[in-house]
Amino acid sequence: MKENLNWAVLGTGVMANEIAQALKKIGKNIYSIGNRTYEKAVAFAKKYDIEIVYKQIDEMFADDNVDIIYIATPHNTHYKFMKKALENGKHLLVEKSITLNSKELDEMITLANSQNLVLAEAMTIWHMPLYKDLWNIISNGELGKVQLITMNFGSFKEYDMKNRFFNMNLAGGAMLDIGVYALSVVRSFMDEMPEEIVSQWKPSPAGSDEQATILLKNSLGQMATVALSLHSKQPKRAVISCEKGYIEIMDYPRADQAVIVDAVTGDLRKITSGDTSDAVCYEVRDMEQAVLNNDTSGICLEYSKDVMHIMTKLRKEWNLQYPEEV
Repeated sequence: MKENLNWAVLGTGVMANEIAQALKKIGKNIYSIGNRTYEKAVAFAKKYDIEIVYKQIDEMFADDNVDIIYIATPHNTHYKFMKKALENGKHLLVEKSITLNSKELDEMITLANSQNLVLAEAMTIWHMPLYKDLWNIISNGELGKVQLITMNFGSFKEYDMKNRFFNMNLAGGAMLDIGVYALSVVRSFMDEMPEEIVSQWKPSPAGSDEQATILLKNSLGQMATVALSLHSKQPKRAVISCEKGYIEIMDYPRADQAVIVDAVTGDLRKITSGDTSDAVCYEVRDMEQAVLNNDTSGICLEYSKDVMHIMTKLRKEWNLQYPEEV
């Protein structure tokens, strides 16, 4: 296995720019770029000194020099691109939400395994050093059993129904855009998958999920509450309540610090680990570790699978389907 892996990026939006900057930060460069609009790909390549620009996206999948493809296109395009990439032997790091539903993800996991390829979701929570430290604190029993998790994530988006946040044709909605973060935290701190799940939701004028509240419980009695909104501002706040204290994490998608409060004394202990500005760098490093050393412990694909199961179950109960799913 070669040590210097060639990264190709599919898409030229915000996250594509972030991956380009992260690769440069760790001394690497993007090998090639592809996009639905060729002119945007050319501009992106010029910005980041990328030599190879594909006129057709399928050229990326066929390029034998490509090792890893980072997919940063809208949610509803992931499945078709993932399938072609895996069939052509490419390792994949895919922006959240990794697919639209569990059926798509299960199929892609089976395909990746059959090809001995690494498939991972670009979920910052799996990769931030802070979470790895907090998971160790929990697993060591220092705070006792996790009892209750409370999650908030809300932003105020203007009612532009053509915007990707609301647009059903772009798989818009709170669940796949911000709920995936909240549910990823929940799953990572629960000892077992939650199976008892109830919810309420409110549609946007476009029919996408604008707002939701979710209650979750597993067989061990661990519970969680999640409140999401795309038209009402909330803090990105996570509280993991345990028997001997609680953990509070602000701005949790890319957090690099948390506070642990002792249940008896009320004493505060600040935990600092990693750096928010390096969030995408951690994703890149964990992905390369998985490919080069066959060590997938840092990509948490099983958690991604569980989170997708929860989101699929909820949208099915809401009778909320995207055009590609009908």
